[in-house]
Amino acid sequence: MEKTIIKTTEIEEIINADVRHTDAMCTNESALQHPWWYNFKYMVVGIVFGIVFVKAEIISWFRIQEMFHLTSFHMYGVIGTAVIVGLISVQLIKRLNIKSIYGEKITIDNKEFSKGQIYGGLIFGLGWAITGACPGPLFAQIGNGFGVISITLLSAIAGTWVYGKLREKLPH
Repeated sequence: MEKTIIKTTEIEEIINADVRHTDAMCTNESALQHPWWYNFKYMVVGIVFGIVFVKAEIISWFRIQEMFHLTSFHMYGVIGTAVIVGLISVQLIKRLNIKSIYGEKITIDNKEFSKGQIYGGLIFGLGWAITGACPGPLFAQIGNGFGVISITLLSAIAGTWVYGKLREKLPH
């Protein structure tokens, strides 16, 4: 009979991964430490992403209202394209066991459906329809001169904070 020897650190890693998975937060959190200036690349990508949002009219309140009034395909085309690209990307990562640019394993766990997703989706959609903004383009809207969106940003932050406080009591 073969005996499997597991080191204490490996057991701790397994337990920590289990805890992160159960909490559904930080499952793929990197253990690497980088200097503070290392994150500038994300700022550059964010700025480029914001410019694309502006040029594609994704931040336009009128485009968002057209979507919710079912009078234009523009936003549905953008969202549909993003869903298809995301689906293909996730399948490639899962099937080819693609690692992060630092060589770390990427884990994408299957999620179970829960009624909390319906409630969250309805709240999200209602807020999106009322404000004409979802979290992605908020900063691009503010950067494009729509200062009133700062209220939406503060509301999104407050909503995230409230969710964090009530998370244990909500259906998941």
